[in-house]
Amino acid sequence: MSGSGMTASTYDVIVIGAGAAGLMCAATAGSRGRRVLLLDHARRPARKILASGGGRCNFTHLDSGPEHFLSANPRFCLSALRRYPPLAFLDLVERYGIRYEEREPGRLFCRESSRPILDMLLAECRAVGAELRAGTPVRGIHAQEAGFAVATATETLHAESLVVATGGLALPRAGASGFGYAVARQFGLAVRPTRPALVPLTLPPALAEPLGALAGISVPVRIRCGDAAFEEDLLLTHGSLSGPAALQASSYWREAVPVSVDWLPGVAVPDELAELRARRPKAGLQRYLSGYLPRRLARQLCRLGGWSGPLQGYSNAELDAVAAGLQDWRLTPAGTAGYAKAEVTAGGVDTRGLSSQTMAAREVPGLFFVGEVVDVTGHLGGHNLQWAWSSGVAAGRAA
Repeated sequence: MSGSGMTASTYDVIVIGAGAAGLMCAATAGSRGRRVLLLDHARRPARKILASGGGRCNFTHLDSGPEHFLSANPRFCLSALRRYPPLAFLDLVERYGIRYEEREPGRLFCRESSRPILDMLLAECRAVGAELRAGTPVRGIHAQEAGFAVATATETLHAESLVVATGGLALPRAGASGFGYAVARQFGLAVRPTRPALVPLTLPPALAEPLGALAGISVPVRIRCGDAAFEEDLLLTHGSLSGPAALQASSYWREAVPVSVDWLPGVAVPDELAELRARRPKAGLQRYLSGYLPRRLARQLCRLGGWSGPLQGYSNAELDAVAAGLQDWRLTPAGTAGYAKAEVTAGGVDTRGLSSQTMAAREVPGLFFVGEVVDVTGHLGGHNLQWAWSSGVAAGRAA
């Protein structure tokens, strides 16, 4: 559709959604000489990039692989990640001289703020002539004999290829909506059920007050939900479990499913309690726990467990039960904090309808889906942004 007869409303590629995946796709397609238009209903693009990593953009994880993603087909992401791996994006970051740091193994953050990452992506789009129109909601999409017609409030635009990069339902204040799912259904693609992911878990009523009183305490734990387990920091807040540990577990949580918390990961608690009882029989459990945990948390766990009195009053079986209670402390969350607090959306456009190499819809020529709108959800730590980069590049090379 390129050529001297092209009108102002005709493009090779229209990308809907100027977030991480959309910007990456637009820059990649433009680098191939494609005439690209990038549309976004929000007046400011990529607000989730700016919020990422607490405002310092956890822009990738060096070890991103299928084991760090949830999907009905967890290996769907493999092709895109191999074609555009984390080191490829890191090379782009370094070419722009963006200062970054590795806070934990593999997790890369901007040193000062997220803004340089967004500025870099916008610069990449400008360099290849990709046009960005912010504050331009799409009112309708229709397939044509050769491509698609995209209606806005003021005109109808035409393109050979259409890329849907509209994200999911998480963080509606940043412009999230279900638009991409509606487009998928319009063109006959299946959409897997969605749910908030990487989101705080709300406490059941019986625990809301005793644990809510400890708001602000953060401790390293091992948390397990189903077959998934993570060693991260757990943050107690008013009414919820948060911090990396709870956010990771939330992606696997389902209604009425319990989660297990090991308050003393890596500690041989049964042996230590037996040794302490023999050495200092009048010592109490609270004092023991205070050696590992903040005193207020140690006191509350003892109250909740009904553990009182000196260790000399505990039998071997009772000490084993205490150890089990500390290292397999179970609760059933009341729910999650919802999409308003979620970092990402789990579920989305069913990968069975997409090519893993190009992100193209198998049955709709010229239609692509990238990023969070697809049923590929990463763990905390930069995996979701890496999926945005990799899937955006995959589509940009083919659209």
